[in-house]
Amino acid sequence: MSIEIKVPTVGESISEVTLVKWHKKDGEWAERDEVIAELESEKATFELNAEQAGAIKIIAKEGDTLNIGDVVCSIDTEAAKPEGAVKTTDDRPQTTEEKPKTAEPQPQTTNDKPQTTDSKPSAGSGEQTEVKATPVAAAIIADKKVDVKAVTASGSNGKIVKQDVMDALNNPGRKPGTVLFERNEREQKMSNLRKTISRRLVEAKNTTAMLTTFNEVDMSAIMEIRKKYKDKFKELHGVNLGFMSFFTKACTYALMEWPSVNAYIDGENIIYHDYCDISIAVSAPKGLVVPVIRNAESLSMAGIEAKVIELATKAKDNKLTIEEMTGGTFTITNGGIFGSMMSTPIINIPQSAILGMHNILERPMAVNGQVVIKPMMYVALSYDHRIIDGRESVGFLVRVKELLENPALMLFGKDPVKSLLEL
Repeated sequence: MSIEIKVPTVGESISEVTLVKWHKKDGEWAERDEVIAELESEKATFELNAEQAGAIKIIAKEGDTLNIGDVVCSIDTEAAKPEGAVKTTDDRPQTTEEKPKTAEPQPQTTNDKPQTTDSKPSAGSGEQTEVKATPVAAAIIADKKVDVKAVTASGSNGKIVKQDVMDALNNPGRKPGTVLFERNEREQKMSNLRKTISRRLVEAKNTTAMLTTFNEVDMSAIMEIRKKYKDKFKELHGVNLGFMSFFTKACTYALMEWPSVNAYIDGENIIYHDYCDISIAVSAPKGLVVPVIRNAESLSMAGIEAKVIELATKAKDNKLTIEEMTGGTFTITNGGIFGSMMSTPIINIPQSAILGMHNILERPMAVNGQVVIKPMMYVALSYDHRIIDGRESVGFLVRVKELLENPALMLFGKDPVKSLLEL
């Protein structure tokens, strides 16, 4: 009996997906529920599992664009299960590809005398691996103390010759294997995720009255807290104390005070939210994704950090679900991890605002008439001017700045003394 494996429904608005990768070969055996392929929609990457055990008959190819319901492959459930099929399936990449790579160099290193000489120069770089080279090349490497990792072997059987060493000496710092002044071009089909990112960014620019306001934050207090409590925090909660939890917590308080920043336009109506679902921009292998921290206003600092790690790990492994990337009310993006000092982030529609974090740099600041070196960060708030006025945008960013520079305020959301006096 042969059963068809079809593209499943992955979301109301998604009509097509791309077959990214086959995990099985044509005719190969698959166990029930085993991952057989990887598909990508415009929002997420997901896996396709075998509904029954049997032999795979591939119909769609890698790179094909498929509609929901299209047949990806069929499974012959009556096919005879090969002996040792499970082991072959699970270990196939290692047993067929990795072993020859480790096995081949061994007879070469033991049979070639000059390699013993070559191992000495490479020891300076912390490696004891012996390298094949001609006697002349080996002598130059030893004399000039050339790092063999910077030498590209062109001789037979991967042997380094004299000219290879001279090329490395004459072109220091050049990556091995590169060709000077090459002008190659490559054409690559855009992924569904990249298409979606492109479409949404253009849509945000064309459909919103986007404006950006800036401020700067003295990060001294937060850095001192992290320095003092990071070890104890990790010991108790099992996660690191990062900057994202401080910014997320500060934003939730500010969003409650300035509800229009946490709202969005729906036709002729404005949808306000009494909760804070914070989207965090994460750089994934296939592009930028924005998973959501649900009800961030109710989470502790440790809860926020744990959620950030969970979502970032899923993004890196392409394991995020569509539900985890939809429904945010406000976005935080951190360009500082890439070294950005200033930027104007683009709104993540249909949201109305996005906060941009940046690099922390020590700068001279005027404090009480004195010049003091402070760790400063520029922050930027891009917002939709149709729903958020200047008063709200500036007030929101000033409030975030106040909470970050005085983290104790985040305990009550305002000054503890004023809270005590009910002012």
